Amino acid sequence: MAIIQFPKDLKWGTATASYQIEGAAYEDGRGLSIWDTFSHTPGKVINGDTGDVACDSYHRYEEDIELMKELGIDVYRFSVSWPRIYPKGRGEINPKGLEFYHKFVDKLLENGIEPMCTLYHWDLPQALQDEGGWNNRETIDAFVTYAETMFREFSGKIKSWITLNEPWCTSFLSNYEGAHAPGNTDLQLATNISHHLLLAHGKAVKKYREMGLDGEIGYAPNTTWLEPFSNRQEDIDASRREVAWYLEWFMDPVFKGEYPQFMVDWFEKKGVTLPIQEGDLEEIKQPIDFMGINYYTGRVCRYKEDNGLFDSEYVDLRYDLTDIGWPIYPDGFYSVLSYITERYGKVPIYITENGSCYNEEPVDGRVKDEGRIEYLKQHLTALNRAMDSGVNIKGYLTWSLMDNFEWAEGYSMRFGIVFVDFNTLERTKKDSFYWYKNFLNAKWFEA
Repeated sequence: MAIIQFPKDLKWGTATASYQIEGAAYEDGRGLSIWDTFSHTPGKVINGDTGDVACDSYHRYEEDIELMKELGIDVYRFSVSWPRIYPKGRGEINPKGLEFYHKFVDKLLENGIEPMCTLYHWDLPQALQDEGGWNNRETIDAFVTYAETMFREFSGKIKSWITLNEPWCTSFLSNYEGAHAPGNTDLQLATNISHHLLLAHGKAVKKYREMGLDGEIGYAPNTTWLEPFSNRQEDIDASRREVAWYLEWFMDPVFKGEYPQFMVDWFEKKGVTLPIQEGDLEEIKQPIDFMGINYYTGRVCRYKEDNGLFDSEYVDLRYDLTDIGWPIYPDGFYSVLSYITERYGKVPIYITENGSCYNEEPVDGRVKDEGRIEYLKQHLTALNRAMDSGVNIKGYLTWSLMDNFEWAEGYSMRFGIVFVDFNTLERTKKDSFYWYKNFLNAKWFEA
């Protein structure tokens, strides 16, 4: 058996998001978000589930931090509910919202856990959506004001900031494919939003620099890898378009100050143009301290004329699947990290999400989620390969600390290393929790 050993100075942790775990949707002055509206719309979420209660972490955060302390993590990545701070998206600040996050961050720090804060993990205030949401450039200004408020309030407490989580999901999944809030199906709209999100990111980073704060700031795009089915050029090109939709489209503007021309040309063939105004690309291209990478799955892809947005199709090679139906493809993780380093240089990278869905229930008080442990081993081995190949990895955060509201899947899909009974809200540590705890103590495992 090969030993997979990691450096002692790497940071390790877990991650969650506000709407998925907090609950308390109508308490202490919180305003509505687009996910409140979407989840309460019949037919949008499996079983009609909502985040009204979720894991009730708003009331149980001390219990959850005790779990983190027992786990032995260095870093906890969480997100702030924008409508808990600005119920209408702008205007008056809700002091009870700030009070909650101060108590929460203070408790993390008391327990020796470093907070990593995501400013936007999809819960846009509904009041801003009513004005056009991310398609309206005024939302960008509202986001920068919200970001500035958080920077000022938590200066000295939070030293690691993420502007946006998974802008591909916020734009294309939510506004072209319609699977997530607000549920639109308009490619031009989604493309507009993808640009406006990057502009919001750049302006928030610029504000952070202007404030002269002590810490680091970046963003966290989601990634995937599409391996060409063959060495035919049309298969290679189809796979490249699919990958670039996630990677280059959201990375080239940040690191190069431009969109990938082959993708711009492809979108123009579809009748779609970018809403770029003078100065936008300069604003987006702000130096960042790190990039967060979210990776779950990959596939094999080949050309198929007039199929989907990119004339492509996925080919089922009978890879093992997690319970959500995603192929287990750790080689894609290695490829993504290698490709990013090759294209953009040795950018400091945190793995801000990597995890798997397995739906085992407790039996005699124990959750035997061997599939999740194997997934972790496979992907940590791929991470180790990437580091040995020169990728600049600063830390790894597994998704997720606990089972939670899994967006359009509701409570039907479980990604946590802690089981949550959504009737009683009781937490049960899974076998993967203990495996990860032992790994964090040793920093090595047998592959």
